[in-house]
Amino acid sequence: MEPQEAFIQTPLGITAIKGSTSGLTSISISDPGTTPTSAIVPESLKPAVKQLQEYFDGKRTTFDLSLNFKGTDFQRRVWQALLDIPFGKTCSYLELARRLGDVKAIRAVAAANGQNPFWIVVPCHRIIGSDGSLIGYAGGLWRKKWLLEHESPYKQQSLFV
Repeated sequence: MEPQEAFIQTPLGITAIKGSTSGLTSISISDPGTTPTSAIVPESLKPAVKQLQEYFDGKRTTFDLSLNFKGTDFQRRVWQALLDIPFGKTCSYLELARRLGDVKAIRAVAAANGQNPFWIVVPCHRIIGSDGSLIGYAGGLWRKKWLLEHESPYKQQSLFV
């Protein structure tokens, strides 16, 4: 089946969802006004739209979607490791490299993290610096901060200033 796409409004901008009945191929974010939202969402993309809306409404902490990862073996290992980071938790680039068995691969881990094709669903926003700082986020650090605060069990205080 030919790939389909849908564009939905989220609190962080326009989210593009691409895929088919065989699974999603990408979920990405862009600034408001860059693309109009979809009047009609293809049937194959409706579960992704619904789950993302539930996430933003605070009703979903995990996703159950078919993802078609396209990347190197190493990238797929990094993306799989990201899926193991629980909602509301963070992990450093160094710790992720350690979990993958090679602390010297920290830059490669960071590069693979930046190439993640599934915004939010594969939670690359949960990766922070070893000192707890917000570093490196393709969608912009302000979005990373928003996502981490959205997932924080401590809603009344900001994690990051």
